[in-house]
This record gives sequence, C-alpha cells and structure tokens, in this order.
Amino acid sequence: MEEPLKLFMVLLGSKPLKRTVEQHDYFFGIAKSLQELVPQMIEFWPEAGSSLHIDGWREINHVDGYSVTVNAKSDVKTSESSKRLFFVNLGGYQSGKLEEQHYTLLTVQDDRKGAIKTSTMTPFFKEASIASVKSASAHIDEKYGIDVDDVYRVDDVLSDETRSKYDIVLSKCADGQHDQIHLGYFKLDKL
Repeated sequence: MEEPLKLFMVLLGSKPLKRTVEQHDYFFGIAKSLQELVPQMIEFWPEAGSSLHIDGWREINHVDGYSVTVNAKSDVKTSESSKRLFFVNLGGYQSGKLEEQHYTLLTVQDDRKGAIKTSTMTPFFKEASIASVKSASAHIDEKYGIDVDDVYRVDDVLSDETRSKYDIVLSKCADGQHDQIHLGYFKLDKL
C-alpha cells in the first residue's frame, strides 16, 4: 500500500553569515515523508545555505475538531467543509526580557476574521503585553495591532507547484485528537 500524502508544518532554523543569533521561519509542504520535502525547504530559504536545519516539525492531521487530509487536485470539490486552515504567528513581550516572545496557532475557521478572533482569545495574546508600554502589546507578527494581512490560509503559503497539485481537505471528527510535535535539532541530510 502506497504512503498517503501528508501536510507538514516545519520550524526551520538557520544562522546566516554575519548574524549573531539563529533565525527561524515556518515552512508548509505536502509529501509522503518529511525527507521528500528537503529540496523544497532548501528552495524556500536559499540564503540559509549549509546552516539550514529543522528545529521541530508536525504532521498536521487534526486541528480544532477537524481531520486534515490531502487529495490530488481535481475539479470535484473534495472537502466536506467550507472552512479553511489558518496559520497565525503572534508576537508579544514580557517585562524585563529584551526579546520578543512568539506563539503560533493553527486554527480551522470560515475566514481570516475568525482566525484573528480565535488568536486574540489565547492566553498568550492576553498575557504577552506590557500594559504601561503602548508599543509592547501582543500582536499578529509583524504588525502592532491586529491586521488581517498577517494571518495566512495554509493553502496560500504552500509553494505554487504544490498548490497546483493538491487540496487540503477538512472533515469534522471527534475533538480532542492532537498531532505529535517533534522537537530537536535535525540536520537535513540526516532525515
């Protein structure tokens, strides 16, 4: 039996030349295995060069009471739902720490407005603001304040080639199922 296609969320890390700290970004891709995505990850962040590595990853199977599967693109609507999968990257601050804290969220909603509303109800959003400093409020990263341009439909951040081949399918399922998160330093050539 052939391996099914899977949607992956990958936390990439790199320490580019002339930088003092490691930098990170999220990559989303569809493949049968994480290994198959390595060429796409390199293409996604070519400036990282040989320092590119994985700091964590998740095979996305369940979000907000929906199962997440991948189908080959066709003219036939394959999703039971009109809802979409969204990725939100929140930024915030803690008093006395010279760093921005981050919290990422995957959520199934009808639209960006619903994804924003869900993100503002998280404990992170409520707690990662310094009330006495107006510019230190929790925000959807890279804006101060809520801006719909910084909330992404996951199918919109897939590569053009991937988006042309596959559909993300959401189907209602029993809530309470969680995906396994894999953390650690993973070299691309050792996957």
